[in-house]
Amino acid sequence: MKLLLLGGSSFVGKHIAQTALSKGHEVTLFNRGKTNPHLFPQAEKLIGDRGQGDLTALEKGDWDVVIDTSGYTPGKVEQSAALLKGRINRYIFISSISVYKEFLTGEAKEGDETGTLENEGVEEVNGETYGPLKALCEQKLEQILPGKVLSIRPGLIVGPDDTTDRFTYWVQRFSEGGEVLVPGSKERAIQWIDVRDLAQWIILMAEEGEAGIYNATGPRQGYSMKEFVEDLSLIAPQDTEATWVEDSFLVERDVTPFVQLPLWIPVNDEYPDGFILADYSSALKKGLVLRNPRETIEDTLGWNKARGSVDLKAGLTREEEAVLLSSWAVVGKSKN
Repeated sequence: MKLLLLGGSSFVGKHIAQTALSKGHEVTLFNRGKTNPHLFPQAEKLIGDRGQGDLTALEKGDWDVVIDTSGYTPGKVEQSAALLKGRINRYIFISSISVYKEFLTGEAKEGDETGTLENEGVEEVNGETYGPLKALCEQKLEQILPGKVLSIRPGLIVGPDDTTDRFTYWVQRFSEGGEVLVPGSKERAIQWIDVRDLAQWIILMAEEGEAGIYNATGPRQGYSMKEFVEDLSLIAPQDTEATWVEDSFLVERDVTPFVQLPLWIPVNDEYPDGFILADYSSALKKGLVLRNPRETIEDTLGWNKARGSVDLKAGLTREEEAVLLSSWAVVGKSKN
């Protein structure tokens, strides 16, 4: 099978390319050639810049499947799809469960309403526009390539090579030991998908010629923050102690959800489950296989150690955590 990856040099794209090549597929990468240019010498490499509208390198060639890991705005996605329209059989678009308008009735299902924008021509991608723009990309692709589009909506993607550090923060923090601040309810359900499981399934769906819309997350049904802490404890020193801190305490102190405390959203009217959850049963029926979360934790720890000392992009600093824990020791004690 001939595959064209729009992206393919970091994290999700990197693992998709690696998986495809390991299964004997012919892979072409289209990107700016600036990130990890040494990777995949066996793949064909085309240089261009979607952000600047430079798709010249894609004007020739044909492929069985395009996998778009770098499309964020409908204008840019439309440009690539229109150019490739007569020379591909399938277009796989990596979307997000952030497309859903709301998460008020439990796990979002593929048929649920998606978010919208007053100005659909907006190009700025931020926390408010990211999901609706991804939804518009899906719609634009289906208009251009009806019946030939597979839109995959992953949840939080984690594992080796994830430089967002949202999952990595918890792995590193527990590996350091001591008293660890853990937010919210112990029974709060959380979701993520290991990038390697996602990559394997995407290539499987490409091989099967699938189309449609699928949520893709994990690691298993009903997995809770308590279970996550128990799994993290296996990589932690003996002196590690998890201190559970209430949502209200953290909200009052302006702790930023998912940034200062990754995998945490306070329970509120907009997010009654305290997280963004999606129903991924359809993906499981189509062959999505999810590894044990402990393997993801251990492999992320190994990768994080191998990359050396870096300042994490997410999570509390040890100083910020210490201040919060000290204050909670007084407030929490007064509540008990």
